[in-house]
Amino acid sequence: MPMSLIDTHAHLDEEAFEPDRDEIVTRATEAGLQAILTIGLTLSTSRAAVELAEKYPNVYAVVGIQPNYVHEVAPGDWEAIQALADHPRVVGIGETGLDRYWDYAPLDLQVEHFQQHMAFARQKNLPFIVHCRDAAAEVLEQLKIAAAEGPLVGVMHSFCDDLETARACLDMGMHISFSGMVTFKKAANLRDLAKEIPLDRILVETDAPYLAPTPRRGKRNEPSYVRYTAACLAEVHGMTPEAFGELTTRNACQLFGLELG
Repeated sequence: MPMSLIDTHAHLDEEAFEPDRDEIVTRATEAGLQAILTIGLTLSTSRAAVELAEKYPNVYAVVGIQPNYVHEVAPGDWEAIQALADHPRVVGIGETGLDRYWDYAPLDLQVEHFQQHMAFARQKNLPFIVHCRDAAAEVLEQLKIAAAEGPLVGVMHSFCDDLETARACLDMGMHISFSGMVTFKKAANLRDLAKEIPLDRILVETDAPYLAPTPRRGKRNEPSYVRYTAACLAEVHGMTPEAFGELTTRNACQLFGLELG
């Protein structure tokens, strides 16, 4: 019997999935996935996420503007994102956060939008998804400002920073999600870190079509491959894959308010 799993972060609207999206969702279901969260990066991709959530019963949407796109925001875009958040298939806000690797958008503009997303998520009583690349100190600074108003409800997506950063995020109420990177041969330090994450705060994701896990590394990633990441983390925690899958499914359901059939 396949593991029970939830892919908490994928981009099903991506062009890479155009030829066989229906088959990809079917394979995910056959692999034991109870749900897939498809994540918006812009207004157009957030709208696409909602459309996919309407089409597929086990797909849910998260809407927002990713930090690398905030300089492209047009008047009315944020208000449209806010309106999308009222859709019954929307279960989170994001992805938001900060990115100093690509340097597409000015950091002060990224910060402004990050704060905006977190405040709106609190207002809507929805979790927010954090993208953090080469910006751990700056992200922590903004999280601490937001946490002054109460515990945070959100996810550090595709986590790959250090244990000190993870513990600071956990202390503020955040969950930690691991992608296929944790399976990579040279990622022993990330596996060691994963062992320290409390079991009630750990999630799994693909970030599909990116970051395919071992043994699919270098290929197009897809939600069904989250099973490889879950199996790796199960071994790290000394659990069976089935027990770890059930655990992370329960964590995701509680965080995102999912009521699975």
